[in-house]
Amino acid sequence: MSASADTPKPTAAELDLLQVLWPLGSATARQVHEAMQATRPDVTYATVLRLMQIMHTKGLLIRDESERSHVYAPAQPQDSLQTNLIRDLMQRAFAGSAKALVLAALKSGISKKERAEIEKLLKEDDK
Repeated sequence: MSASADTPKPTAAELDLLQVLWPLGSATARQVHEAMQATRPDVTYATVLRLMQIMHTKGLLIRDESERSHVYAPAQPQDSLQTNLIRDLMQRAFAGSAKALVLAALKSGISKKERAEIEKLLKEDDK
């Protein structure tokens, strides 16, 4: 079994929360709730707190309980979790083929700017 098999897989809602928390580094549930309100004004503080508690239980977040308001931080850096999720997707949906995964991503449509960035990365990799 691969190392990524032990990594908890976040749900879509948990990934949304992580996208807010990664740039902050660490934050209280109230700070995350305030940050999430910019894109999801319907989300309640109670929902954010409950989700963060679940994510802590799953091992997606670490929690500092030394202050009155608990401070949460991602258990894994963004790039590490994304790499594990890509590996899992590649194994499950593309029979382990990185080429098939990349081709499917490219077929789904990319902007000219993204295409130029990809071409630049590929050229740098050839050197």
